[in-house]
Amino acid sequence: MSNNNLNWIANFIWGIADDVLRDVYVRGKYRDVILPMVVIRRLDAVLEPTKKAVLDMKKTLDAAGIANQDAALRQASGQAFYNASPFILRDLRARAKTQQLKVDFEAYLDGFSPNVQEILEKFKLRNQIPTLVDADILGSLIEKFLDYSINLSPQPVLNIDGSERLPGLDNHAMGTIFEELIRRFNEENNEEAGEHFTPRDVVRLMADLIFLPIADQIESGTYLVYDGACGTGGMLTVAEARLRDLAREHGKEVSIHLFGQEVNPETYAITKADLLLKGEGEEAENFRLSSTLSQDGFPTREFDFMLSNPPYGKSWKTDLERMGGKGDIRDPRFIIGHAGDPELSLITRSSDGQLMFLVNKLSKMKQKTPLGSRIAEVHNGSSLFTGDAGQGESNIRRWIIENDWLEAIIALPLNMFYNTGIATYIWVLTNRKPERRRGKIQLIDATSWFKPLRKNLGKKNCELSAEDIQRIIATFLAFEETEQSKIFPNAAFGYWKVTVERPLRLNGIDPNHTYSPKEIKALKETAERLDDASPVIRKIHKKGTAPDPLHGLFATSIDGKPAVVEYDPDTDLRDTEQVPLLEEGGIEAFFRREVLPFVADAWIDESATKIGYEISFTRYFYKPQPLRTLEEIHADILALEKETEGLLDEIIGGGKL
Repeated sequence: MSNNNLNWIANFIWGIADDVLRDVYVRGKYRDVILPMVVIRRLDAVLEPTKKAVLDMKKTLDAAGIANQDAALRQASGQAFYNASPFILRDLRARAKTQQLKVDFEAYLDGFSPNVQEILEKFKLRNQIPTLVDADILGSLIEKFLDYSINLSPQPVLNIDGSERLPGLDNHAMGTIFEELIRRFNEENNEEAGEHFTPRDVVRLMADLIFLPIADQIESGTYLVYDGACGTGGMLTVAEARLRDLAREHGKEVSIHLFGQEVNPETYAITKADLLLKGEGEEAENFRLSSTLSQDGFPTREFDFMLSNPPYGKSWKTDLERMGGKGDIRDPRFIIGHAGDPELSLITRSSDGQLMFLVNKLSKMKQKTPLGSRIAEVHNGSSLFTGDAGQGESNIRRWIIENDWLEAIIALPLNMFYNTGIATYIWVLTNRKPERRRGKIQLIDATSWFKPLRKNLGKKNCELSAEDIQRIIATFLAFEETEQSKIFPNAAFGYWKVTVERPLRLNGIDPNHTYSPKEIKALKETAERLDDASPVIRKIHKKGTAPDPLHGLFATSIDGKPAVVEYDPDTDLRDTEQVPLLEEGGIEAFFRREVLPFVADAWIDESATKIGYEISFTRYFYKPQPLRTLEEIHADILALEKETEGLLDEIIGGGKL
């Protein structure tokens, strides 16, 4: 079926809302009725040819007293779903009485199989029936969906002479129409669209980023694709189609299974309905309705490909409480062993859990296959730098980079998404880096590669054209240094956070005496701090110990004899420094060059040193505006003087002072 025909059908269905629901529903609520009705009409059309067989089977099963009828009725329908009520949708339009139509329509809905019942429940369609009946528009709504000018059946509509009047709508075409309606409704509700819907241009780019680098390594076989924040499922279906096309181009036959988890009931229902409409009823069983963070739907699964646009800037406090609170989480996805720490915490602040979704995916990577796993995930800028060394966000970046899983991060143009204009980035990860990428990370600045939209869609005012996507992919695959592509060793993003101490100096203390912690506490409450006072000695080291300011050991004189001492630190003077992991000579060289020349009595508390990681696109891609020339500035001054010439005379009325 041509795209024109598909658009015509989508427009027709879109028009039903205005024709029937106007003045009864506000525009933002049209989807609550239209989307489930599209699902019902399509399922009804698919089931029509085998309706008699289903009713006969049900009669037989009832007579035999068989309670578990689901499998047999599915077999009778020839589909992954069925309707065992005595009605098809066309039977209901002849009802003259509104209340009888209500009763029969509810009986019709009750006749659907359990998998469809779950979809209807999450759509909350039954909640709409009283409104439709009270407004006396239920019959009109059904009539519109049965209009003879459109065909939502997979079978063609024929003329009397047997010629085709309307082509059949195969599963792929029906899925396309349904997804187009979802897109339009999401645009109508711009404030929510970005939570459930990722623009297709971004999804296509993400699919290419995970598939194209290994396209020539795809073998015939089974592949599992996962999205832990699947929304309406569009990201998975685009990925499935792209993987299937690439396999076909390379002469391979693949079986692809989709897995997803979603916390919002309506969007979960849309995903399952979309799969049923595409004839992928078995795949619909691989989706879970629950929170990915606190209720992992696939704790033992590993996946070949994973992609997602998780919620960012959104609290996950409720999940945190369900998991036992920050100090009591024992989920092995988020408390891991790394770099000698058996319990490294990957738990982020409760105000933003986006990186937790990435950790969840990394816990599901395949370990024993040649291709391992490939991941693409959208994040906002905070994932690059929030979190101090030792905190969850930084630990996640450290864990990823030190395991050498991060291939690239691509900065997207601003205003790419429907509900936000902030900067967004695609992270690309794999546990099977090719040799030339090992130990390195590529940053790509694609912020200027886009095509403006003629009309804004919410906050989205631009898109990635096919040429833009191709350009980004070409830059990624080339893996070369350019103005828009920078390549760094992994360690370039890491640093030591060191704590710099200064001695506690108190007026009136004995400069030759060592003070116990109890004595020091009492002194702090009574003695006055003075910059030129003697430092408080905590320990005198044994003879032969060499002074070493780096480690807090200082040469001094005790009762006129040389000694090496350790001072008690002044917490008010405590400071921290970030020392790059690539610093030549390490912490000691940095400390002797950047600290000791300015504060000779400083030392480093090595027990407090932590490793952190952050990524700054601005540092590597910032282009300062060139300063104006003196000639330009001079010309502006002369022009300003000319504009203001005579202004003073005008103000004082031309009078003399």
